[in-house]
Amino acid sequence: MTDASTMVEVRVTVNGRAYTRTVEPRLLLSDFLRHELGLTGTHVGCEHGVCGACTILVDDDTARSCLMFAVQADGCAITTVEGLAPSESELSPLQDAFWTAHGLQCGFCTPGILISMEALLRENPSPTDDEIRAGLSGNLCRCTGYQNIVKAVRLASLAPQASDVALTPDPSPTSGRGETGRGLPPLPLVGEGGWGGEGSPGAGS
Repeated sequence: MTDASTMVEVRVTVNGRAYTRTVEPRLLLSDFLRHELGLTGTHVGCEHGVCGACTILVDDDTARSCLMFAVQADGCAITTVEGLAPSESELSPLQDAFWTAHGLQCGFCTPGILISMEALLRENPSPTDDEIRAGLSGNLCRCTGYQNIVKAVRLASLAPQASDVALTPDPSPTSGRGETGRGLPPLPLVGEGGWGGEGSPGAGS
């Protein structure tokens, strides 16, 4: 049983909303977000700060929530994946790009990747593919091979106005060949042009 005298009050702002909780000093920030606040979009994978699934923004800087105690975040402004979208019925441009470009499969790593890429795009709105890959280096994905993740981030950087475009893909036959259905130029699929085809930077690696 926890001695009440050892409990610590924590005040944080998460996704623009203020919270006050009394917690054990040893409570991890990831567990605080998931169990105290019910924000389960922050996933817990390795619990060693390696996989990146628990990545959040703390005062606009990326942080591994599994490596922080909740008490360390006292007075901070935190953004989780739930805070990226403007409303429950809308996606952020980055989330929309991941949906359009199929930038996820099982989805377990996706919240941490979205946060990392949100931070990247805020700092560098037009990153190169190499800069995107460097930004992804702290996030592990065992499903996608990263190709469509890079494509999604590139799509988001090409179309910051994407939130004003309908989310439904173009039902025309071209939509299956890299057409975004959002008034953007078609993006090559894996094995075509610069996406793993012969002579491309990623070919044979």
